[in-house]
Formats: sequence, C-alpha cells, structure tokens
Amino acid sequence: MSTSEAKEALHQFANKLAGLHLGPLWDNIGEMVTPQPSNGVTAYLWKWQTIRNYLLEAGSLLSLGRASERRVIYLQNPSLLKEGKIGYATNTLYAGVQLLLPGEIAPSHRHSQAAIRFVIEGDGGAYTTVDGEKTYMRRGDLILTPPWTWHDHGHEGTEPVFWMDGLDVGLVKTLTGSFFEPYHDDTYPVTGEPDRSVLRYASGVRAISERKKYGYPSPLINYKWSNIEKTINDLGKLEPDPYDGYAVDYINPTTGGSADARLGTSMQKLPPGFHTRAHRHVHSVVYHVLEGTGYSVINGQKFEWSSGDFFVVPPWSWHEHHNSGEADSFLFSLNDRPVMELLGLEKEDVLQENGGYQQIESVFEPITL
Repeated sequence: MSTSEAKEALHQFANKLAGLHLGPLWDNIGEMVTPQPSNGVTAYLWKWQTIRNYLLEAGSLLSLGRASERRVIYLQNPSLLKEGKIGYATNTLYAGVQLLLPGEIAPSHRHSQAAIRFVIEGDGGAYTTVDGEKTYMRRGDLILTPPWTWHDHGHEGTEPVFWMDGLDVGLVKTLTGSFFEPYHDDTYPVTGEPDRSVLRYASGVRAISERKKYGYPSPLINYKWSNIEKTINDLGKLEPDPYDGYAVDYINPTTGGSADARLGTSMQKLPPGFHTRAHRHVHSVVYHVLEGTGYSVINGQKFEWSSGDFFVVPPWSWHEHHNSGEADSFLFSLNDRPVMELLGLEKEDVLQENGGYQQIESVFEPITL
C-alpha cells in the first residue's frame, strides 16, 4: 500500500470511528497534550469610568431583591464568548463590580463558589455579613466570603459604594460543583461585635482563646487596607522583587496559606518609574488598579491603565508592569494559583532576552463608550 493509500485508509477509518463517537488518539494527541499551556484566553482591559457610569445607570433601572439578587456588571473576556455562552474574565475566574446604594440590602444567600470583595469606593457606611459577622467596608479592604457561607450586604451610609466581586465561577462550573441556596429572610442574623475577626487577627497576633482554632476557612474575613498599606509601605525599605515590585499575598493567619484556599489574592506597589521584568506562570490573574497610572506589556501588547481599571493576564503569558506616573501605583490582583499549586500544575518562567523586557509590538485600544 502506498503512502497516499495508507493516509486515505486511515482517514476512512477515522470517519468510521466518528460515527460511533470514538476517536483515534494518533490524530489528536497534539491538541489534547500540548507542549505548553493552551487556553484560548487573550489579555484584555476594561476602563473603570465606563463600568462606573453603566453601574450608576443600572442603579436607576434595577432594584434589589430576590429577582435580581445583586446589581453587578461583570467582565466578559471577548476571547471566551461563544454563541449562547457566558464569558468570564478567564477560564476559571469571574470578576465583576457591584453597586450598593444607600438604604439597600442585597439579600442573604450562599453558594459553593468561593468569593472575595475588594472595595473600590466606600467610606465605611456599607457592610457585609458573613455567617453572622458584620464587617464594614472601606476603600481598599478585602473581604472574604468562603464557600457555603451565608452572606448579605447592606448600606447605612449616604454615598454609592462600589466593590469588585471575584469568584471561581468558571472552575466550579467546569468541575460541576455548583450549588446555590437563598436564605429564608433578606438578612442573616448578626451575632457578636462587628469586625470581631479583625480585632482578633489583623494585628499579626491572636488572642489565647484562639489557639486551637485553625484551618479553613480563614478566621479573618476583612483584610483592612490601613493594615495592608502600612505593611507594603514598610517593604519599601527593602529591595523590590524584580518581577513584582513590593508585593504581598493575603494569607490565612492561622495556617500561613492563601487567605482563601481556592482564590489567591495579592497587592503590589510600584514606585514611580519602576519597571518590573517580564515573567510568566500557569495561573491566570485579574488585576484591579487601586491607585496610579502606568502600563503593562502582555505578550508584546501594551495595556495602558489608570486608577480603577481592570485587566487580565492569561495563563502562561509574558507580562511586565511599569509605573509611568509621579506617585506610587497599587495593583490588587485575583488569581487561581492556590488551585494550580494544589494540583501540582503551577510553573513559572522568566524572560532572559533583552534584559528581561519585551518588545512592544502593539498597543491595546480600550472601548470607552
């Protein structure tokens, strides 16, 4: 049998298998087991003012209650949008921005997805309750909502409050582990003093009564920006990390592990003029610019950002950050690193060429309608 005849015979054989819903591995192994991570996710950036304006418009159109649950506009990565499907920020990570108006209550519910809240605008008038602990929300605070914990939001202040929601929606959906349950009332009963976990854990020490309370979830539900800012500014007395600047991970104070076991969270500071070197890793990242102006280069494309913006770094993508402003830049980030590490899939690499910096090949143009 000639080579062409053999190829035709294998082609006909593959067609027979397809009719039986079977497949020849020899034709598809390169697509199934790729030499490097292949995910179909592209980098993207969303402008804060656009999201904020549309959320305020939604505030005049949509009231809160069981029909809506939450007033959120979420990030849809266009590379993940498929006909009839919902797109997330990355394959695993969902990110959105929630608006709560004075006097409103976002009703209590629980779900199997892990969730974090990062406060973008807030002066302490709004609050979240997590399994009965009430914690007030101020700009820069990170609030945890561990899986299957009752949580609701309320607002006792006078100004609109905005925060970032981050959940592992894509991961849980892929693993078919999604559960959701509304509470029988709008609010879950509050017990004890507000912010009691902050009083017990946020100082870096613990009350002796807490010695035997450790594990998951983290006993601390609100990582106050005032504490994080001081810590990260104190790092400024040391040498910066060449790939992340001055950066900290939010951790579980009783274990030293990630604050949430499935969602990783970090904060990094870039001093004026600081330019990180390029690296890449398997975990994907959603960034929110808390303060500052600058740009990031992701796989050769330049993404210019300013305060409030969001952008995505896909898995195994070269990326570097540059602070082009005159003040410090602070970048909060949500990632899926804890899961990748748990599964033994995490890997990192650094760029060796050109002194560790990428060549800029194009500039991203955001939609600002």
